[in-house]
Amino acid sequence: MNSINDILNNIEVLEFLKGKSEAFNTIQFDSRKVSIGDIFVAVNGTQVDGHKYIDSCIDNGASTIVCEELPQTINIDVNYIRVHNSAKVLGQLSSNFYDNPSSKLKLIGITGTNGKTSTVTILFNLFKNLGYHVGLLSTVSNRINNTEIKATHTTPDAIQLNYLLNQMVEEGCEYCFMEVSSHAIVQERIAGLNFTGAIFSNITHDHLDFHKTFKEYIKAKKKFFDDLSSEAFTMVNIDDKNGAIMLQNTKASKRSYAIKSMADYKAKIIENTISGLHLEINHKEIWIPLVGEFNAYNIMSVYGTAMELGADEMEVLQELSNIETAEGRFEFVKGNNDINAIVDYAHTPDALKNVLNTINDIRGNHGKLITVVGAGGDRDKSKRPIMAQIATQNSDQVILTSDNPRTENPEDILNDMEEGISIDRKRITLRISNRKEAIRTAFALANTGDIVLVAGKGHEKYQEINGVKHHFDDKEIINEIIKTK
Repeated sequence: MNSINDILNNIEVLEFLKGKSEAFNTIQFDSRKVSIGDIFVAVNGTQVDGHKYIDSCIDNGASTIVCEELPQTINIDVNYIRVHNSAKVLGQLSSNFYDNPSSKLKLIGITGTNGKTSTVTILFNLFKNLGYHVGLLSTVSNRINNTEIKATHTTPDAIQLNYLLNQMVEEGCEYCFMEVSSHAIVQERIAGLNFTGAIFSNITHDHLDFHKTFKEYIKAKKKFFDDLSSEAFTMVNIDDKNGAIMLQNTKASKRSYAIKSMADYKAKIIENTISGLHLEINHKEIWIPLVGEFNAYNIMSVYGTAMELGADEMEVLQELSNIETAEGRFEFVKGNNDINAIVDYAHTPDALKNVLNTINDIRGNHGKLITVVGAGGDRDKSKRPIMAQIATQNSDQVILTSDNPRTENPEDILNDMEEGISIDRKRITLRISNRKEAIRTAFALANTGDIVLVAGKGHEKYQEINGVKHHFDDKEIINEIIKTK
């Protein structure tokens, strides 16, 4: 058993009512998981207020309750710790419980609307290839060296996060590269973590169902940088107009990267082709097997971060010339009859526009671009017409289809998307709510030299309908079609 006093280090306690024993087993914030001797942290979340379950947790054997408001009835056998912010304290307690693992390795976090998964994956592969023991926390997967642990959220909850970081420390990891979502920042899931570096990619339209306004979305991202220590460094995309905002109040060392502006780490795109990028990085030329301007930005954030971490520049450039990006990020699937498919996770207006612009730059006047795209249910509805508008303005043919409808009617989602399509572009637009049939139709319409973009799901291997996740893999469907076409 552990002692409560051992994990209260650096935590502001407003009130401590001591019970029968200060010993505890483990920490829980999900009331359904509480058992004898546990600490229950009552978090007021977006869906449920944990304070409502304090009595039931005590009935199940909780020895300590951490809360923002004390219950009306006090059990004299139980410890009650009143704090200002339970969510923040959950992160701090979790970090202390695992002996602050983020302080025992170099933890690099990246936040932004687009590019997070690609960037952390490239960083993970780069440092692994440089010979280091490395950890990864991403939307696609969590990894400890060569061991993969399935990811369920962009950023795990505070307890799971510190558990994974502790596992990394025990496995000898020197670095961990992690995605930091705006949800995780606001919900204090990263409270108590010691970040060595923080990367900002960009901010575009997304998650307004959660943040309500774009101002609040920016504020959430900025909080990550505001909370950094003076010993940390930032790596900010200064070409994004919000990049400078991220640096306004940070105590960390300020570093920047760019393609179009003056920056600490500057790149120039010499050539952008279907097989890769020819870049000039800080006056050194390099060929990278990734496509598009957005990947040039990802590479620059990686390069700058590697330099700040003290890696050898020539070794970094050499490894980047053979680097692989994350699954489902501008991933080519070679078809028959010279019909190529691209699978991409683009599920925001800006990400979709970047992918479409990249494809159009590469293909020039050769062949048609057929785009299959949808929008998620129970999420920000305001981006639906914008995405349809972008798709129809930058494609020769568009098929609107289902993404993850969740609890919404797919036809209602498609109706919202259609509102963004101009009258003259409706003639090139089809709507097929069945995603598999939509992809089949795209290939049926394609001829030699055409490109089919299947956007929105990328690495995902499921489609969520009415709360149930059904197996669905865009690449798998495409390969089935290719075999029969």
